[in-house]
Amino acid sequence: MNRTILGIGTTMGMLAIMLGAFGAHGLEKLVDVEAVDTFETGVKYQMYHALFLLFLGIWSGISEKTKKTIFILVLLGVLLFSFSIYLLALNSLTTFDFRIFGILTPIGGILMILGWFYLGYNILTRKASN
Repeated sequence: MNRTILGIGTTMGMLAIMLGAFGAHGLEKLVDVEAVDTFETGVKYQMYHALFLLFLGIWSGISEKTKKTIFILVLLGVLLFSFSIYLLALNSLTTFDFRIFGILTPIGGILMILGWFYLGYNILTRKASN
């Protein structure tokens, strides 16, 4: 499981850098400033959670079952949150109206919050080891 978490965390981080570069150097020519800012929000949260997954993958302080639950919450959260934001920011470039995916953004945010909450809960309630 740790290899999977680390692999996904690394991939998410790499993709966040690529998308961030696109947002900073290519997107501004295609959409308005507000859409670029929106896009950058998705990139920031993706990178924050890529780093979160790297930490989770190397930390041995919680059970594998707990890690798996946190990993799934965070991964689904990022996919729903950041990727719906990317689509919304690019909405003006297509004839398809991506605003119908706007409901996914808060659902993704809630999943990311739950991942952090579940990690914190497990840290605070674990039994002290010798």
